[in-house]
Amino acid sequence: MSEHELPGLLILDIGGTYGVQENIVPLLKKHFCLITMKEFLENKKEMSKKIQSVFVSECRPTVDQELLESLPNLKVIGNSGVGVDHLNLKMISNYGVKVTNTPHAVADSTADIGMALMLASARRLVEGSQIAISPHTKYFAVDWLGVEVSRATLGIIGMGRIGYKVAQRARAFDMKILYHNRKQRRKEEEQAVGAHYCEKMEDLLQQSDFVMLVVNLTPETHKMIGKKELGLMKPTATLINIGRGALIDQEALVEALQNNVIRAAALDVTYPEPLPRDHPLLKLNNIIITPHIGTATVQAVQMMAEEAIANMLAVLNGQPIPSEVFPK
Repeated sequence: MSEHELPGLLILDIGGTYGVQENIVPLLKKHFCLITMKEFLENKKEMSKKIQSVFVSECRPTVDQELLESLPNLKVIGNSGVGVDHLNLKMISNYGVKVTNTPHAVADSTADIGMALMLASARRLVEGSQIAISPHTKYFAVDWLGVEVSRATLGIIGMGRIGYKVAQRARAFDMKILYHNRKQRRKEEEQAVGAHYCEKMEDLLQQSDFVMLVVNLTPETHKMIGKKELGLMKPTATLINIGRGALIDQEALVEALQNNVIRAAALDVTYPEPLPRDHPLLKLNNIIITPHIGTATVQAVQMMAEEAIANMLAVLNGQPIPSEVFPK
């Protein structure tokens, strides 16, 4: 590579259903020579030498052994977003390749969607909107009621960067905040948002009016909310998931919602995405499902790209890496 040649960055595509959004392409082009998967596959011999980085957006392109073996100069995979459950970290590490993510860029927008889902479910906004615009509506029923968020108890499972941002927002609603986390937060951090630590998740589930999942998907957290956990929740409680779909046993959730074991659910994530169109969750009226839009804001997409670029350039320039993800 000549002194002034930009390092090659592999992306799936530009635009389209799964490609990199066109508004961040100029940002990427400032620092990298963009190579789409189509261009790479059409000229593997030449392109494989140029590619030093892969930009993974919306879990694409797929990083498998075949791809890793075909990129001898690959140094870093820059993941846009915080979750890396779609990447085999151990396998990638065996090829001497670093993995980075963007935890700072996603925190505010994801916390916002958590609050939005909680409020929408509590006040039955989606149902209410449908009633208001339905051609069959003749009057508004006076006994069509939601529940209050203000002064209710919120249980946050996963008090990392995003979970803490949720707690900051919930405090403005005078909510009682409980949290369960691998590690207890420092006393001053707890006091700043009025949060109380529950060492056992079961204690949090039994006391909360709203339970919000804000954890990464790992083998330990896979289906962490199943029939038993749903049974511990109040019958008036709502389950909110802004983490990953597979944190919940969806069959158990269907059963719990059908039998009023819990009041409602609000999910920004499911497994798979989208759900099959005949999935029983889609037939229930006590659930809200959004299409994984936690980071789908103009600002978040831009900030994720900026953070991913900073990470990748740090690796290529041999500098400290702001957000490296290590295999367990």
